Amino acid sequence: MLFAQAQEQQHSPAGNYSNVNTYANPVLPGDHPDPTLLKVGSDFYHCGSSFHFNPYLPIYHSKDLIHWEIISRVVYPSKASFVADRPSGGIWQGAITYFYGSYWIYFSSGGQWFCKASTPYGPWSDPVQVQTNPVTGALGYDNSIFVDDDGKPYMVIKNGQKINRLQALGKDGQLTDTVINLDWMNAHLQYSWAEGPVMCKRNGWYFYFPAGDVSGGQYVLRTKELTADSTKWERLGDFFKPVTDPNVGFRRPNHISAPLQLEDGSWWTLGQSYEKYDHDDWSGTGRQTSLYPVIWEDNRPWGMAPTTQPIAKPNLPQSGILWRSVQSDDFEKTDLSLNWHFLNRKSATSYSLTERKGWVRLKADTSRIHLVQKETDHYYTAITKVDLNATDTAAKAGIYLSNGNQKEVARLYSGFEQGKKIIFKLDTAVRIVPNDAGNIVWLKLERYAHDLTAYYSSDGKNWKVVGNPVSAVNIDKTQPNFNSWVGTSIGLFAEGKPADFDLFICKDGYSTLPAIGYSNYYGVKSVTKGNDKAVTTTTSNGGWLMISGVELGKTSPASIEVTASSAKAATIEIWIDDLNNGTLIATVPLSSTSSENWKLFTKKIKSISGHHDVFIKFPAGNADEIFIKSIRFTQSK
Repeated sequence: MLFAQAQEQQHSPAGNYSNVNTYANPVLPGDHPDPTLLKVGSDFYHCGSSFHFNPYLPIYHSKDLIHWEIISRVVYPSKASFVADRPSGGIWQGAITYFYGSYWIYFSSGGQWFCKASTPYGPWSDPVQVQTNPVTGALGYDNSIFVDDDGKPYMVIKNGQKINRLQALGKDGQLTDTVINLDWMNAHLQYSWAEGPVMCKRNGWYFYFPAGDVSGGQYVLRTKELTADSTKWERLGDFFKPVTDPNVGFRRPNHISAPLQLEDGSWWTLGQSYEKYDHDDWSGTGRQTSLYPVIWEDNRPWGMAPTTQPIAKPNLPQSGILWRSVQSDDFEKTDLSLNWHFLNRKSATSYSLTERKGWVRLKADTSRIHLVQKETDHYYTAITKVDLNATDTAAKAGIYLSNGNQKEVARLYSGFEQGKKIIFKLDTAVRIVPNDAGNIVWLKLERYAHDLTAYYSSDGKNWKVVGNPVSAVNIDKTQPNFNSWVGTSIGLFAEGKPADFDLFICKDGYSTLPAIGYSNYYGVKSVTKGNDKAVTTTTSNGGWLMISGVELGKTSPASIEVTASSAKAATIEIWIDDLNNGTLIATVPLSSTSSENWKLFTKKIKSISGHHDVFIKFPAGNADEIFIKSIRFTQSK
């Protein structure tokens, strides 16, 4: 069998109805632009552009290329006076690499800089500027690092639309040797901007991958030697196979990471793309990152065509890391979780975890202070508990949802409008109700696709709605300049005066969890049933779906409720974290219902708590017969 044919067979999933042997893209949902990827031993590290989100340059770690967690941040605001502190500014590139016995991050912000560490967990050195000269020229942005088989590193340089060059790096991290001039490559703009170039090597051949621009085109060139001679290079054309999946929302991936090889001979790359369906625009979420198999045909690499269908996982051990999602926080530690970021440097120095134990204090004055994470889902319920004595219209504190350029903002907050009120604002939509809960109030923002619904409570159990739902389409769609190149953030804010927050939850397990909000799946599909969205199986072999990042808190729920419709009596299983090595927490019997009716099925569960990925497993022999609308965990009454 040809190697290419063997790879195609490897990535064609089969027999996965009872096990998690596949994944669905994106593996890094939410704003993760310009991905770079590093393999050292059995560990993988990812970094990319962080723009104005600070502390800058979060480092992600994985064992399986699918599940990722943040392990460090490289550049803190106190060391970043040279960084433009605004949307579309900040830090670009974030090329993580390893050479000469150290880890390095090269990045652009008014020039090229690097930080160095003995481990990707840090601590990282202070930024050092890369020196240039008239021969090298301006070093530009979106550069990467290529390390040759002999261990010699090169900076893959990109500046403007027509400058593409290579130059070696010395042991001090600075440029050395002579420039390999590749400016001929895009002299006639064959590749639009030919930006974000990366390189890899296979069987003695060098492969060079330029991206066309921010949202489309990824190309390949190859050569037998690193030379400026254009006649020694061969243009191979597009990198990704043509799209054949009519439903795929990530149609134009680019800015790939340098493809890398695993021990089993397979090759993989990460690539970014905006999410946009024919009639539905999620571009405001940012450039989300997906994992693609790389197939070689006659020494020519092809990226698998983007697809919504499950893809066979890399042959790597299970990581124990959960699917990437917004993380909850009870603010009981003295150091802030690495999952949080700030939208400006002032916010990064205007909080405290020690002034009130178990709470985070956002120390706002006349300006707005933010504490946020990258939004990762289209269906979730965000909850916080805030303490604010609002005595004038300047004082506000609550939940904050913003697109990248911060021109479109949804705020649910405790505030003051002719008395203490609970206020929900987005664009011209305003919802106001009296605050009868007091200074300490629970706030809940429910996202169901593009619809946002606000609630408040005095005890976190009994909720009152704050007016009708509001459309978040303007947050979610493309704005000018691609929303300043940055995606949506969700979290907390305060302005006018300091406010304290006791907790933050993003995907509340005690609120309704729509089944169509799954992150991974096999053998199932989303359907419209009457006026509702639901999930059913596609074959008689069964199937499963996974809802990521469900927060259950410190006390175990008593039971789970499943809203379903079934043509006959059947049983579904509820697992947490995995179908192989996870825990079966409930087996839920379903009785026959009429074809258009939903019924609530309740089952006691094993004792669990904390943050989990939740799996719903369908039985075999029930294609298009069982429909799951939602699940919800419940406490004892």
